[in-house]
Amino acid sequence: MRTPRIVLLAAGMMCAAHALAPSDPFEAIRRSIPAQLQQQHVPSLAVAVAQDGRIVWEQGFGLADKEHQRPATAQTMYSLASISKPLTATALMTLVRAGKLDLDHPINDYLGNSPLVARIGDARNATVRRVANHSSGLPEHYQFFYANEPWRRPTADIIIQRYGQLMTPPGETFRYSNLGYGILDHVIARLAGKSFAEVMHDAVFAPLGMQRSAVDTTARLGALEAVRYGHDGQPIPPYQTDHDGASAIYASAHDMARFGMFQLKSHLTDQAAILPDALIDAMHQPTMDEGNGKSYGVGWEISQQSGYEVISHDGDMPGVRTELRLIPARNLVVVVLTNAEERLAPVVADQIMQAMLPGWTPAPKSPSSTTTTFEPPDEWIGVWKGTVDTYQGAIPITLQVLPSGDIKVTLEDQLTSLLNEAHITKSGFLRGVTTGSLHIDDAARRPYVLGFNLKLRDGHRLDGAITARADDDGVSPTHGLFPSVDGQPRPQRIQNRGFVLAQWAELSKQPTTTPSKDRP
Repeated sequence: MRTPRIVLLAAGMMCAAHALAPSDPFEAIRRSIPAQLQQQHVPSLAVAVAQDGRIVWEQGFGLADKEHQRPATAQTMYSLASISKPLTATALMTLVRAGKLDLDHPINDYLGNSPLVARIGDARNATVRRVANHSSGLPEHYQFFYANEPWRRPTADIIIQRYGQLMTPPGETFRYSNLGYGILDHVIARLAGKSFAEVMHDAVFAPLGMQRSAVDTTARLGALEAVRYGHDGQPIPPYQTDHDGASAIYASAHDMARFGMFQLKSHLTDQAAILPDALIDAMHQPTMDEGNGKSYGVGWEISQQSGYEVISHDGDMPGVRTELRLIPARNLVVVVLTNAEERLAPVVADQIMQAMLPGWTPAPKSPSSTTTTFEPPDEWIGVWKGTVDTYQGAIPITLQVLPSGDIKVTLEDQLTSLLNEAHITKSGFLRGVTTGSLHIDDAARRPYVLGFNLKLRDGHRLDGAITARADDDGVSPTHGLFPSVDGQPRPQRIQNRGFVLAQWAELSKQPTTTPSKDRP
């Protein structure tokens, strides 16, 4: 039988249309993700990509909950870690719009009876903007409080009293501080007259149509969230931080794509205009140089890569690795969320960028640190004495900086130890780690080391932060020695990442003693 000419013509047109149809730019990535999950030991990943005001790809891979075999989807709520910060900053800007807050006023104007204390510089220069761009002088900080351990988060006032100390002059240097965003969430709640979680829902999530977003979902939306898994592949016990505005928000990849489109001023018809374009632009304006080719604005990191301006944030904490990237020139949003701490999220984000952006090249990996001999400048050599002023009392400290580069550290009557990995940064800070104890209750939860971040000032004074650091990755056995929570068995293993707690230190150089020439 002969095929009718009209059928052949229709078939030819269909083949031509298929040949001209654009190929799926994400097909190769979509096919590779399951293998990447397996190779990296990541239980699940959710991705969302939006361009020109619409979502062009969103999908979940793997298991959000291995124990219940619950698959991940683009609607699964993931712990965001530090990509909570641009969300918190958005709520902050709604208060600016309402006239309740000025970014360039001192943060202490909004803190009531628990103000920040300047150990150096002037606290009046610690503005809201400087807290938001990590240049206020607040130190590095975090605390995790796990549900299977008996320690619980203190009140915001207590946290500020213990750690809200400016350890560099405001505006002098960039120092990434979760504490700053914990203070901002406290300010937001105080000015709004309701809890931070309520403000985020009412001022950001609901008007932007983010239906799968919340602060600390554990009590209300647990069945919708991705379980956080540790390096051992086991579920991490639920935990809280003492800085909700820095890291406590959960959201789906779909919702974060909607948030990204709002930040790119796409003006979706089903989103309320909670901020004018001018305030969104102010968030993206770089106001503090990080010193690594990147800058920070209000809740966002700004950089140039492969010829594109990138407005972004990432997140990293136990059981979490997340990426949120905006490319204004291409009206592009890329979201990748995972429920493990491995590096898969930035890898997949780069794969998407390469598919969407001509010439995109992933940033080179940071070189692994190599041990080099520390050669102290002459003005550092000598004996330095002073105190570490903890919230529970002062501890005498002595540093002996030798011409060989060895630095001996003695805290009160503790054993003298060497400062390991000693080096002086480009901005003039002595950094390194050593052993010792600060005798503060908050640090009794984990073994820890001491981190140094001290700057030489006026040629005769060292000052800055000494931190109790329990910040290693992984899990440790408890050997039955760890305290239990009432009604629960003792934990058999604990997450090593517990806290980074900074306290003020100040030392002065001691006069050099030389033997008298008249002495026999």
